[in-house]
Amino acid sequence: MEHNPKDNEIDVSQIDLEKMKEKTAENPSLLPYAHTVGGAVIKPEDEGKIKGQAIQAMQEQTTIQMKQLYDQMQVLVEQAQNINRRIDISNRIYVAELRFSPIIGRTYYLYERENGEDVLSLIAPNEWGRSKKYQKHLATVKLLADHTWEIID
Repeated sequence: MEHNPKDNEIDVSQIDLEKMKEKTAENPSLLPYAHTVGGAVIKPEDEGKIKGQAIQAMQEQTTIQMKQLYDQMQVLVEQAQNINRRIDISNRIYVAELRFSPIIGRTYYLYERENGEDVLSLIAPNEWGRSKKYQKHLATVKLLADHTWEIID
């Protein structure tokens, strides 16, 4: 059997270019599906599932950050309360009865008498024995170099 070259000829008039254009893509890499037989399988994702997971991750992360801020605020609140207590005790010391000149770096004891007056003393609460003179021990303090009082307990 002899091969006829006309058998391999393509009749260009029979080609429908518009139909072929529908079967091709200008940018096949941007298609949402594989464009060749050997291409990777691309499965559509559940958009609601993706968004739900993203929202959950965002909420977990922001919850962690909010807890960190809350913990930092707690520290600041405690510091502010300590400063306020220090101001209160310092004010009470400076209007209290004081029969000596306090020395920087020494520890003193602030008491309240039964009549409500305050007294700064050199004697610790456990050193009074049975002759306890004051109604209430308010604070143990130390005089700092800047003449402010540090509350020890």
